[in-house]
Amino acid sequence: MPFYFKTVDTPEIIFNYFPDLTDHQKLQISRLGELYADWNAKINVISRKDMEHFYERHVLHSMAIAKFHRFLPDERVMDVGTGGGFPGIPLAILFPDVQFTLVDSIGKKIKIVEAVVEALELTNVHPVNARAETIPGKFDYVVSRATAPLSDLVKWTAQSIHKQYDKGIIALKGGDLTEELKGFNHVKVKAVSDYFKEEYFATKQIVYYKTGSKG
Repeated sequence: MPFYFKTVDTPEIIFNYFPDLTDHQKLQISRLGELYADWNAKINVISRKDMEHFYERHVLHSMAIAKFHRFLPDERVMDVGTGGGFPGIPLAILFPDVQFTLVDSIGKKIKIVEAVVEALELTNVHPVNARAETIPGKFDYVVSRATAPLSDLVKWTAQSIHKQYDKGIIALKGGDLTEELKGFNHVKVKAVSDYFKEEYFATKQIVYYKTGSKG
């Protein structure tokens, strides 16, 4: 009999912060816990401790981007270093009219993303096993969650982002960002704790860099 990691928290934490979700979106979010518990038992991409707080630390954390910025229909977003699909999959559920390309260089992680996308019938998600700098085409935004320093994200993706002033990189980060953000003038930093009250988010931040700007 296979061993399954169990999630202790529930999707109610999501529904409390996002009360306007449709029934279909609620169903998709409710299925995430079971899907990831199943896959995590086969391919360990989330620690057991974090699986106990799956909805808070992975799903809700990803959705902080939606509190900060609202993507528009038909925009294209690339999730760099998506891992098991974060923040891309929760954002794709929230924005079904936005096209998401989820990129990771590790094949087993993309395998999980592909399985979750298929199970949830997310037609607006395109998983890709590749390095971000090799992805063709142009995107309106790049998103990431604890993937790499901002300087690396810019190096890998700046050429892929439309040059309009308001386009750019939206990254979920934690800790002291003073050194990382030196030399970047057009950066906005927002505390995730402004949106979510849980202690986990006390040191989490959203970094928004407009790549269409200089500096």
